Amino acid sequence: MKRVVSVSLGSSNRNHRVRTVFCGEEVEIERIGTDGDRKRLIQLIRELDGSVDAFGMGGIDRYIYVNQNRFTFREAEVIARAAVRTPILDGSGLKNTLERMVVEKLAGHPHVQLRGKKVLLVSGLDRFGMAEALVQNGCEVVFGDLMFGLGLPVPIRSLAALERTAKILAPLVTKLPIRFLYPTGYKQEAVAGKFASFYADADVIAGDFHFIRRHLPEDLWGKIILTNTVTALDKSLLKERGVRLLITTTPHLEGRSFGTNVMEALLVALAGQKDGDLTESDYRKLIEEVGLEPYIEWL
Repeated sequence: MKRVVSVSLGSSNRNHRVRTVFCGEEVEIERIGTDGDRKRLIQLIRELDGSVDAFGMGGIDRYIYVNQNRFTFREAEVIARAAVRTPILDGSGLKNTLERMVVEKLAGHPHVQLRGKKVLLVSGLDRFGMAEALVQNGCEVVFGDLMFGLGLPVPIRSLAALERTAKILAPLVTKLPIRFLYPTGYKQEAVAGKFASFYADADVIAGDFHFIRRHLPEDLWGKIILTNTVTALDKSLLKERGVRLLITTTPHLEGRSFGTNVMEALLVALAGQKDGDLTESDYRKLIEEVGLEPYIEWL
């Protein structure tokens, strides 16, 4: 049996464990949150190192990609180095492959028809693959990186502007502690409610669910949410606020979807990779073999 563990800076209230079968092999997948405690997270990785097949690293990105440029978060790199024998994945490989594939599938999907819709992507730098695919498939996209990451009410309205922003900000923000940029621990459960007008103007709200939830307005009537890492409680919240359709880029397992870091770790474990070094073509082949499909639910 393969064992995959996602160790996260996020809330322990979102912990979950499932056993399932992929490609004829039994797999145990577990998510363990440390409520924002970095020292505890590193200790947990060291304790499990070598006894699990792959780690997912949740609540923090290790890398962000913009075209061929890769930027490394300093804090995440310190955390990742605690794993010496077991590969540790942050999900960036799947964000660049699976999420592109999902957007392409949904562009002309009879129940979704993503093509031509207005999309609020809460962070394009976090999901540049999705950002490119949305634009390439005819969506009108607002990128919320400055709003949701830095709290500045400044929308970005083109890929070119997003790239220019990345070149300026990425070398700086990747040196900051993640708590200044992204909700960790119990902050993931708080709702601040800013930027409601940008939610209202969009047909589709896309991207990291913790960013989406952080400023979730009361009225989301008729909206489509394209995200992942959604629990049963999250679905209830979205339904209460009027969301019409929930789509997660990763499949649901026993009532919830796991993050891209978990599913990337799963693919690495199934491939038997000890260093976690997979190419884009490797990921695409594994996605097809495992049969990863987006989850679509009418709320």
